[in-house]
Amino acid sequence: MGEPVGEDAWVSLVDEGSRSAADLEQRVEVVELYKRAVSAEPYSLRLWVQYCEWIWSLHTDCQSSDAGWSEEEQRLGQELFSLDTAIDLWQQGAHAIRYRLDDSHSLWNRYMSIELWLLAKAPSPAAVERVKALYLDRLQVPHATWEETSQAFSTFVTRYDEPHWEETMVRSTQLAKNAKEIYGQREDHELSLVRSVQSGDKDKQKAVLTEYLEWETIQSRKKNGIPALCFALYERALLVLPTDVTLWEDYAGAVNGYIGASHGRPQDCPDLLQLLQRSVKHCPWSGMLWSRYMLRAEIEHLDFRDVEQIKHAATSSDQLDRNGMTDVYMVYGAWCNYLRRRAVDRDATDEDGDLADVGMPSALDGVEHWGEVGDRKNAKGDPTFQIQRCWIQYLTQKGLIAEAREQWHDLVKPHGDSYEFWLRYYQWEMDMPHTDNTRPFAAALLKQAIQRRTLDWPEKIMEMYLSHCSTYESPVDVANAIDFVHRNAKGVAKRRQREAAEAAAAYAEQQRLVQPAEVIADDESPSGSKRKRDAASEADGNAAKKVKAAGEDLDAQSVKRDRENTSILVSNLPLEATQTKVRQYFKEYGHINNLTLKPESDKHSSTALIEFRSVEDAQSALLRDGKYFADKQISVVPGTGLTLYLTNYPPTADETYLRDLFKDCGEIFSFRWPSLKYNTHRRFCYVSFRTAAAAAAATGLDGKMLEGKYKLEAKYSDPGRKKPREGAMVEGREVHIAGLDRGASEDDLQAVFSKYGAVESVRILRNIAGKSKGSAFVVFAKAEDATKSLELDKTKFWSQILTVELATPTNFKATATTGSLGTSAAGSPAPSNDLDSRMSGAGSPPAANNHTHAAGQSRAEITARTITLLNVPDTVNDARLSAICAPYGRVVKLVLRPDHQGAIVEFEDVAAAGKASLGLEGYEIVSGRRLRTGGLKDLFESREEQRTDRIVIGGGAKKGEAQPEQRTAFMQAGPTVRRPGAGGRGGLGVKRGLGFKGPGKSAVDGVNGNSTEAGEKKALKSNADFKAMFLKSGEDGAGGPNKQG
Repeated sequence: MGEPVGEDAWVSLVDEGSRSAADLEQRVEVVELYKRAVSAEPYSLRLWVQYCEWIWSLHTDCQSSDAGWSEEEQRLGQELFSLDTAIDLWQQGAHAIRYRLDDSHSLWNRYMSIELWLLAKAPSPAAVERVKALYLDRLQVPHATWEETSQAFSTFVTRYDEPHWEETMVRSTQLAKNAKEIYGQREDHELSLVRSVQSGDKDKQKAVLTEYLEWETIQSRKKNGIPALCFALYERALLVLPTDVTLWEDYAGAVNGYIGASHGRPQDCPDLLQLLQRSVKHCPWSGMLWSRYMLRAEIEHLDFRDVEQIKHAATSSDQLDRNGMTDVYMVYGAWCNYLRRRAVDRDATDEDGDLADVGMPSALDGVEHWGEVGDRKNAKGDPTFQIQRCWIQYLTQKGLIAEAREQWHDLVKPHGDSYEFWLRYYQWEMDMPHTDNTRPFAAALLKQAIQRRTLDWPEKIMEMYLSHCSTYESPVDVANAIDFVHRNAKGVAKRRQREAAEAAAAYAEQQRLVQPAEVIADDESPSGSKRKRDAASEADGNAAKKVKAAGEDLDAQSVKRDRENTSILVSNLPLEATQTKVRQYFKEYGHINNLTLKPESDKHSSTALIEFRSVEDAQSALLRDGKYFADKQISVVPGTGLTLYLTNYPPTADETYLRDLFKDCGEIFSFRWPSLKYNTHRRFCYVSFRTAAAAAAATGLDGKMLEGKYKLEAKYSDPGRKKPREGAMVEGREVHIAGLDRGASEDDLQAVFSKYGAVESVRILRNIAGKSKGSAFVVFAKAEDATKSLELDKTKFWSQILTVELATPTNFKATATTGSLGTSAAGSPAPSNDLDSRMSGAGSPPAANNHTHAAGQSRAEITARTITLLNVPDTVNDARLSAICAPYGRVVKLVLRPDHQGAIVEFEDVAAAGKASLGLEGYEIVSGRRLRTGGLKDLFESREEQRTDRIVIGGGAKKGEAQPEQRTAFMQAGPTVRRPGAGGRGGLGVKRGLGFKGPGKSAVDGVNGNSTEAGEKKALKSNADFKAMFLKSGEDGAGGPNKQG
């Protein structure tokens, strides 16, 4: 587990640990956590108070069995958490934060209450003097409640040493004079800081702290200054602004300056190495802080392995290049300079030189690779080339001048346009030893720089070139240099003129574009008020949904269940976390409707998507962000912008298909499929992504054509954005015809109805054999034409009297039938404009298949090639089942029965049915659901799936029942229970002979072989048989809804 960062994170961790500690070992582990916490945040009042209170509670709990400790734990606890241990810790805490001028009294007052309580229990002169000394020490420390402390001391002296009250109080006043003056000088700053905190404005608080720190730093440098107060203020500021890099750098600079001025680290000065270690934990992206950390480790003569470990920690951080490559260059530059100094030190060993020879080129390669992979725009490298300069300096110090000069030559290409590069190159050449007064290499490199047409400051290089030649070269070379500069100066002048003209033209173009906009704004808003945005500009049907801000209200009348805004995503949960534990962790924030928990692929943590009952509940749960669940610091973010509504994908699409479709967008967290129990034509789902960026990328696939005929719809899930229904039926352009002659064709109807207006489509409903059902739908181009066509109502068409009426919505059948061509008899459903509705059947279906059973085929032959699939989830449609069955043979007919969790599949031949029956037994159609095969009796004895996605609180499961957590997703209904009829008539039995026929052999049972043969007598059951049946029914039906009490 990584170390927490910041006061809040540590408080959350120790809270979680203390809450779950159940035995002595776990309580000791919490103590260790507190030790690490106050070491990481030494000025945290909250941590010190909690730490001291925790030790004090352990001390009091182990004194008796009232707290539930065992005798062994009490004995060990009395040794570990003695009174002296607890009191010493209170003293440590009070001393550590004594210079928190504003609130250090909170801990000190609590500590003194314990001391006074102990004194009251066992008063003695030595104890009185001890407490008196504590008070006098405290009164000499500046703090906001000095008057209250003085009054408490007066009360104490009055009670325990009244004869010496006046003498004692006079002495305390003299001792505290300096402390009162010190606080008086800072009181205005402290009051301003209190007001800024109360305002809740972070920027204002930062500004007040910055001003206060600047003043305090100046005071600390004076002759009688108190640096400890300055350091304490820095610590207070860092608790408020823990990731402010500048604040850490200023603090480190102040401490370093104090150490330097004192020629060593004074007692009241923080350890600079520990301070820099804390700084890089809070700001791991700061190359400057990492560099200072390595440098301080070198100053304090840490072992090479320790410094190397610091460098590895820096380069291993995934945040080092957060602000670009500059911080990466700083870290590698500091590392190379460390290697160079070790290698050229007078006490250096051969190993130190070898480390530099290998380490610096390796650092160059590492930076180059990092720049190319992580930040391609900076692939040219460090503009200050500090790592290369370090390498050149090392080669120079080793006397390898030629190799060093070669390094300069290699830098010309990436940095040759920079004046600063040539200046550094020139200065290096001038420092090189020469046999005479000339500097041929220096003059040549300046001349080379002048000839570059893209040099940023050629005028300065020309000036340097002339000055160099005048000083070091012959008169002839000086004259040639003057001519050379004169010629190139003309080119530079033309270049500057061209650049000035381009800049002026760009500025004029910018003004031209800005001024008309200002004129338009003035014309449309003469009063100076801001023109309201045109409503039409907001109507962009293809624009991505704008995620709602926290606190924005939704129209309660239009939103029944707003999963999008009532959900949160919780990541970095422990891998062993269960739904029950997660629900308990978040239950205080509101009622949880649904919880999806999935382990991460790395098997180190889990992630949960939690849906609350209301938006307010979800928002309050965000307070858990950054807190600890067991030993994991969790992340809690809103679930808005994560979920998409998908429709009009291929009917056979499943999770695997959709994951592959969106694989380039980002990781998918979960799917929600609609139930098909009441409408088998629904074809939509909700997809939740891991990140909002992935969901946004997925919306880019909206409108994508799939398989050449399905136009995908992928939009943000938004229950507040429901479009009104559209289509021919809603617009009144569709008429329904009943009583149609079964011999009539679409062309015949087209000819009759086109007399009333333009006809868009004609659709005759047909059965599985392709024969007309005597019903049809006609869609007109205009609603008024459809109304005119109602004149055909009750008229004779061929041999039938027609019934013509406007089409109205009809209830969908809870079954779906697929023919041999794999098309639903009801037609291929098209997406509805209602984002949370069914897939309507507005489109015309493909031509119905003409398959019929071969003449003379008996029911037994049909049954032989028919199988029944059981345990089919009610979210799986007939198209997916057809695709699953297709590898075993040609499917003649498939009837989906989601109301019985199954389907009836008829194959073309018996062999295919046999292979499918074997191959599909145990087939995992969705995660955790496996198909079974059986007979029609098994199918119709299965009831519809009791499916809910809400977590029901209460009604605990009995022994043997599924727990609520396990019943959340799916609850399969048990088989139908057949009970004997009521006796009635006072025990005389059921009245016979009322004209009802007795139950005979079921045709369905006979077809599927589930009945007994004719004439076979049922064997009488023994007591053992009844007992076996009872035990078996208890095993099979335990927890089912029909279990009898």
